[in-house]
Amino acid sequence: MPEIENEGQSGAALDAAHVGDIEGAFGTIRLGDEAPRTGLKARFMTLLAVVGPGLIVMTGDNDAGAFGTYAQAGQNYGTSLLWVLLLLVPVLYINQEMVLRLGVVAGVGHARLILERFGKFWGAFSVIDLFILNALTIVTEFIGISLGLDYLGLPKIAGVLIAAAIVVAAASTGSFRRFERVCLTLVIGSLLLVPILFMVHPTFGQVGRGLLIPNIPAGSDLSKVVLLIIGIVGTTVAPWQLFFQQSYLIDKRITPRFMSYERIDLWIGIVIVIVGATAIIAFTAATFAGHSEFGHFTDAGGVASGLEKYVGKVAGILFAVALIDASIIGAAAVGLSTSYALGDVLGLKHSLHRKISDAKGFYAAFVGILVGSAVIVLIPGSPLGLLTTGVQVLAGVLLPSATVFLLLLCNDEEVLGPWVNSRGMNIFTAAIIAVLVVLSLVLTAGVLYPNLDAKVILYILAGGTMLSLLAGAVILGYQHFHPRATTAKTIDKSQRLSWRMPPLALLAAPKLPLGSRIGLTVLRSYLLVAMIMVIFRVYQLAVGHG
Repeated sequence: MPEIENEGQSGAALDAAHVGDIEGAFGTIRLGDEAPRTGLKARFMTLLAVVGPGLIVMTGDNDAGAFGTYAQAGQNYGTSLLWVLLLLVPVLYINQEMVLRLGVVAGVGHARLILERFGKFWGAFSVIDLFILNALTIVTEFIGISLGLDYLGLPKIAGVLIAAAIVVAAASTGSFRRFERVCLTLVIGSLLLVPILFMVHPTFGQVGRGLLIPNIPAGSDLSKVVLLIIGIVGTTVAPWQLFFQQSYLIDKRITPRFMSYERIDLWIGIVIVIVGATAIIAFTAATFAGHSEFGHFTDAGGVASGLEKYVGKVAGILFAVALIDASIIGAAAVGLSTSYALGDVLGLKHSLHRKISDAKGFYAAFVGILVGSAVIVLIPGSPLGLLTTGVQVLAGVLLPSATVFLLLLCNDEEVLGPWVNSRGMNIFTAAIIAVLVVLSLVLTAGVLYPNLDAKVILYILAGGTMLSLLAGAVILGYQHFHPRATTAKTIDKSQRLSWRMPPLALLAAPKLPLGSRIGLTVLRSYLLVAMIMVIFRVYQLAVGHG
């Protein structure tokens, strides 16, 4: 693939459209504008121009699947599982902050970096599984749109197709700024959940206790609760987020000089995610408490009907509109993550700055995955429930591997130079990966064996924890007796802010430590076995042999 020359801020950019002015929804920063922002107004205007990637990726995370998962937690278990959300805050930030650094410093998408640094197998694997998972995820977004339309009494076929057309139209104008403005308008729409919360007026002291005090609902089936907790983790931290945010940052032309502003953008997005998720759990818990529907969640459409029944028609309408809004922004973000990844790996022009005539493959992939997913939802008799389950399970299976590659890339000095991870961040991320692997094992086992006993789940959790601690001790011991030579140059702050990854062709071949090679081999084996088993189980359920 021809790469643009390493001039100015271009670095290793694979598409010339990725270099130029930052054209945000609310402002512009000219290429080469490196003047210090000293006044409050100057900093605020810079933030306005930069804000977007963190907001969009986080709000897109509160999509149709998230609505269903959070509503299920509230309707079936009250506010007792709210604490899971706060535990996910550092996980969200650490994961997406590493992606932020990769995008801003490397200037190359996630899938292409995996291909270049770990070989064709993992590059192809990352794109293929991302494509499959994203397609299924977009199906769930259109399921959410159809549920919202059904409640509002609007025609489903026309509504789903119009929603798909809106997403395609917003992304296909050749204007990055126009697309971002549409997305940030949808972000504002996600705040419709807040007035519902005040209309329901839950006991806020109880909500606070649910957030701060970990608790398992008394008398509940532990296996179902654990699987729901894993579902909350899976719907809040998803593989597509890594690919989307990194490529979107590159397409917005963010440079290291504006790293601190992007971190603020990310934090604002995380706050919106947690507020939205907390609102859904809190108002569904308060709405259904003491009624026959409590403990019997059906779907997001049932929640809208329940809000109308016990709170009022306005509350039901607001929830349905918020569901459609969230599903549209989710479909846009997930679809773009696929197109960006394919563009990176296949050498296609891949930028929202380009018109359709100038990036046919990029837009064809985007339109194809959206239209295909919309059609599946409209086919009578489609196993939509199984598809939703398949999305949650496959996301849970693939997330640990995505995080492993993220960690390895963020320790690659050729890629990030002075921006590589600190030791503390590596330890914390390794702990996150260990937890994700254990939860992935539980989730996979729960799908393969739906009647899995609670004791077995506890054994898996305990055994996984012990193995993780043992593996951590072995790795730390090996590193202590075989320290790796540090090759990163000491660079002062001013140079650090201007450092970019050189063109890919100039990078030295990666040298993976023995532990990393062993870990990747084990991971490859687990992924293949788990995916085959899960797909076979879903097939069994689909043909009635479950």
